[in-house]
Amino acid sequence: MRDFGRSDDPRVQAQLDRLAALSLPQGRLGLDTIRALMERLGNPHRKLPPVFHIAGTNGKGSTCAFLRAMLEAQGYRVHVTTSPHLVRYNERIRLAGELISDEALADVLAEVLDAGEDLGPSFFEVTIAAAFLAFSRTPADVCVVEVGMGGRFDATNVLEPEALAACGIAALGLDHERFLLAPEDGVPAEPMARIAFEKAGIAKAGVPLVSIARPATESASIAATAQAKGARLLAQGEDWLASAIDGGLAYSDHAGGEDGDGMNLARPTLAGDHQFQNAGLAIAMLRHQRKIEVGFRAISAGLQSARWPARMQRLATGPLTGRREVWLDGGHNPQAGAMLGAHFAGQRLHLVIGMIDGKDPASLTGPLGPAIVSMIAVPVPGHDWYPASVFGPDARPAPDVPSALAMIPDDGLPVLIAGSLYLAGEVLRLNEELPD
Repeated sequence: MRDFGRSDDPRVQAQLDRLAALSLPQGRLGLDTIRALMERLGNPHRKLPPVFHIAGTNGKGSTCAFLRAMLEAQGYRVHVTTSPHLVRYNERIRLAGELISDEALADVLAEVLDAGEDLGPSFFEVTIAAAFLAFSRTPADVCVVEVGMGGRFDATNVLEPEALAACGIAALGLDHERFLLAPEDGVPAEPMARIAFEKAGIAKAGVPLVSIARPATESASIAATAQAKGARLLAQGEDWLASAIDGGLAYSDHAGGEDGDGMNLARPTLAGDHQFQNAGLAIAMLRHQRKIEVGFRAISAGLQSARWPARMQRLATGPLTGRREVWLDGGHNPQAGAMLGAHFAGQRLHLVIGMIDGKDPASLTGPLGPAIVSMIAVPVPGHDWYPASVFGPDARPAPDVPSALAMIPDDGLPVLIAGSLYLAGEVLRLNEELPD
């Protein structure tokens, strides 16, 4: 995860340069290092307001966005940590609703890096330690924490049951196989059962574990893990329901409360039918926890105000896009490809694609195939990337996104820029749409 970013602030850049020297030691997975680092920092993870902890392969970031929007609509001050960042490292740490300032970021990174210098922490362990340290020092009412990779051995899993309001597991897929499918005794052998086992590793005794609907193999693995951990599993289709109906979102459960067992809501403003599922997961997490109050009006308002850049985002008129209809999505795996294919089914579009070497080009171009009128391949800044020849004989090369857009005829068809979150960050920067 060589995603360290650049900063115009020299103090921040000095700490990002130190971060860039860190990596995950070969073969080392576990929570010992993050626990030792937190101990040296005074265990800030034990001083947090109630935490919503979300794992998954696809959709966990959108679920975090819905949770944040709904909680803020209720009037709460919300800390958030998500990854990766798109343009600035500051995006990873949101304090009481605002991105961490450069001054505060430089200070907290320096403190964590100094404290753990001899521990050999990874980039992500330092990031999470810095986030939790900043969270513990800034007044807020609730936290939203996105898992980085997997769950069982993710640095965020240093969180203890007392801090948690609810845990959630979004859609699953094969990703980070080198780490998440590494041979190990006593774990499921079937790949998707193993992925589910790793994600469900965030389950904690006495804490609600909310899960979306999924195939039987995954469900069985999550259920077994929840039982072993002493977590109460709340599965879609059994304990709660969320579905599209008459253009809106219908949600129901038996959690009770002031809103009864069901609610009819407007369509989520985040684009794509898959967002009904992510929104449902966020609602179910809020409805099945008991640490804070969140009512129907806040849930409804959050559905309409949630934002999650570079995930089926229609770009605004700007210096890159002009007045064209341009969509941006950073997805790069089969699940993202299936979502894009479903969203653009029956349409025609121009595709600008940039993918990091090692990803599967067909995971995106296959589902989108019937819609593609033209395809232009571009580099992914700072990474090894696939040339146009990998995408087939009809794909043309361009040196960058502005050049690619200039090559596309002004025929009224939409343009989709896709294939990498790193590319998406560059697109947002060029169009002056910095995540805030």
